[in-house]
Amino acid sequence: MGRAPSLKTDPAGGVKPPVWDPLVRLSHWLVALAVLVNGLIDKPGAALHVGLGWAVLAIVLVRLGWGFVGPATARFASFPPAPFKALSHLGGLARRQRPREYPSHNPAGAMMVYTLWALLLTVTLTGLVMTGGRSPMTIAADQAAVNSGDWSALVKQAPAEDDEGDSDGGKIVGAIHETAANLLLILAALHVGGVVVESRALGRNLVRPMLGRGKA
Repeated sequence: MGRAPSLKTDPAGGVKPPVWDPLVRLSHWLVALAVLVNGLIDKPGAALHVGLGWAVLAIVLVRLGWGFVGPATARFASFPPAPFKALSHLGGLARRQRPREYPSHNPAGAMMVYTLWALLLTVTLTGLVMTGGRSPMTIAADQAAVNSGDWSALVKQAPAEDDEGDSDGGKIVGAIHETAANLLLILAALHVGGVVVESRALGRNLVRPMLGRGKA
C-alpha cells in the first residue's frame, strides 16, 4: 500500500482545518436531502422514493471511489476507522477538553461516516431487492396503471408474491430495510448534534467548510 496523502499544516506547526472539496460537499448535501425526503416526507414504495434510493446508491459509490483518488482530506487514509481513538475523543469532549484539530474527520466523526455509509448501502440495496430492481419509471407506470383501474401489472406479480419462501425472505429484507432506515435517521440527528458540540469546543463553525466558505 502507498503512503497516506500529505496534509497541510499551519505556520505554527498545527494541523489546518479541513477544506472540503466540491465533490465531498455536493455528495454530503445531496445524500442528506434524499435521506430527509425519503425518511420523513415521501411515501415508501413511490417512484420518487425509489428514484432517490437509486440516486443515493450512485452518490455513495462515487464517494467511496473518491476516497481512493480524491484530494487528501477526502481519502480514507486521512480518517481510518479507529474505535478506541473515537471513544477517547468523545471522552475528552465529555470532560470539556478542547479537542485537537484533525486534517480530515476526527476519530469520532470518521466512525460516524463509515457507519452512515454502511447504513446507506444497506438501505439502498435492500430497497433494490424489495422492488425487484425495477426502475422508478417502471414503478411510476405501474402505479399510474393501477390508478387508472388497470390491475394487470400487479396480477402478473402475484405468483411470485404467493410463494411462501419468497414471502418470508421478503419480510426479512423489509425488516432489515426499515431498521437500517430508522437507524440512519437517528444517527443523522446524532451527527448534527456532534457537529454542534464539536463546533463549540473548537470555537469555530464546522458547517462553514461543508458550505465551501472556509474556516469560520
